[in-house]
Amino acid sequence: MQVIETFSPEDTFRLGVSLGERAKPGEVYTLDGDLGAGKTALTQGIAEGLRVEGPVCSPTFTIVQEYGEGRMPLYHFDVYRIGDAEEMEEVGYEDYFYGQGLTVIEWADKIAAILPKRRVAIRIEKDLEQGFDYRRITISEVPE
Repeated sequence: MQVIETFSPEDTFRLGVSLGERAKPGEVYTLDGDLGAGKTALTQGIAEGLRVEGPVCSPTFTIVQEYGEGRMPLYHFDVYRIGDAEEMEEVGYEDYFYGQGLTVIEWADKIAAILPKRRVAIRIEKDLEQGFDYRRITISEVPE
């Protein structure tokens, strides 16, 4: 487990760049944290680390957005509006989770029942006593 503190959205973005540069095909990164914690900023950094061109925004209403132009595909899920894990079947989640790209899932705790056993779990926490832009980011490898 690794704990990283960031003090600005730019710091969080740079952490994402580092994660994207080290990502391997077939990995799944799960992101959890409150609204406004920085999940999308981290994902934008991951996309930069994968050399994805163009804007990356949260696919809240489409569930998944695919970016294929980087060094590997990026599958960006936002499951905030999912009622239950069964709704994920409609988007064919297994093709993404077990594909050849990097899958990043915002609000992953909402679909815990179908997450791959092996994944990188990332928790982003705010602490206003430390400052408005402070984030405590915990990165844990979840083994099979």
